[in-house]
Amino acid sequence: MLKSLMVATAAFTLAATPAMAFDNHKDKTAKMEKKNYGKKKTIVDKAVATDALSTLVAAVTAGDLVETLSGEGPFTVFAPTNEGFAAIQSTVDTLLQPENKEQLQRVLTAHVVAADLTSTDLALVASANGGSVNLTTVSGDTLTVTVSDAGVTVTDEKGGVANVTIADVDASNGTVHVVDAVLVPEV
Repeated sequence: MLKSLMVATAAFTLAATPAMAFDNHKDKTAKMEKKNYGKKKTIVDKAVATDALSTLVAAVTAGDLVETLSGEGPFTVFAPTNEGFAAIQSTVDTLLQPENKEQLQRVLTAHVVAADLTSTDLALVASANGGSVNLTTVSGDTLTVTVSDAGVTVTDEKGGVANVTIADVDASNGTVHVVDAVLVPEV
């Protein structure tokens, strides 16, 4: 009995520790929800209402993905901030040109998973897999989400790393995790 209790306690501790890495994001998320949102809206509605995601909104619009990301879902979106896009500004300028629409769509859909994954979901699966989990995106690419005491990172197939700065923005068709960099798919 004591051994079973110790095993159960250890399993709970292992599952809870990575989830704690998201705790500091919860306060930011709550403030963002209160300030910008109110009623439950789609992922696109929430992005439009967030100044720090205006470049993402422009890219989603240019890529003709507004209707898709406003659809039923469910989706999990790792949404790059304006600063994340600014770090690759020349690439963004090229992708926003009409003749590069397919490439733009590929980059944007490499940030979207066809499932509703909260930080708790990601932490539980990651903790069961040594601290990370691979996710297949809508574009067919792979993102690796790593949960540690230092925080949560998302790594693309090229090795680019984005930090989750705000987790669990709840939308009617999924969940948004704001990241500080653009994730680039393998070409």
